Amino acid sequence: ATWCGLCRYISPFYTNLPRKYPKVAFLKADVDEARDVASRWNVSFVPSFFFIKDGKEVDKVVSTDKNSLEKKFAQYAG
Repeated sequence: ATWCGLCRYISPFYTNLPRKYPKVAFLKADVDEARDVASRWNVSFVPSFFFIKDGKEVDKVVSTDKNSLEKKFAQYAG
């Protein structure tokens, strides 16, 4: 969401993740523009990070703590 200060804060970190984890698909959605996506994944707070495998949510992080997020990405990148 363009109005979300925390989203703007974490965006540079998130934007660099595909370079570190090239085998992972990274997607970004603006909850104001993609309301169907927000509804489908029950987004109640932004930013939210979903970890999906075989079409199913395996984990979710609602945080801007870069260390915690980095650990989760490393965990699921295999």
